[in-house]
Amino acid sequence: MKTRLTHVRANVSNLEKSIAWYEEVLGFENDGVWPPDNPTYVGFRSEEGATFSIMEAKNNKSYGRFNFAVKDVDEVWERLKDKVEVVEPIFDTPWGTRKFTIKDLDGNELGFVKG
Repeated sequence: MKTRLTHVRANVSNLEKSIAWYEEVLGFENDGVWPPDNPTYVGFRSEEGATFSIMEAKNNKSYGRFNFAVKDVDEVWERLKDKVEVVEPIFDTPWGTRKFTIKDLDGNELGFVKG
């Protein structure tokens, strides 16, 4: 079976805090919330590839790892390294990429890879 990833969602325990963290710390852009009157879900803008969103799930924590391709991984590393919990500091991989991994507020791992 061949697939193409189109959407990734991370579960979070506090939607408001997580929206602020993704926007203020990572610089992601909010693309809308659902439902409008009492949001539990927010999507973020993307250029290509899978879209990324978060959803409040207070009683059902799950952790995942999500990798995001960025043009200048070293610049992103310098901007984030002192503001986040680092899982893997920036390094060159054996397969020719450069990356680092951090955690969001709920323990989801976010990898940033030279893209």
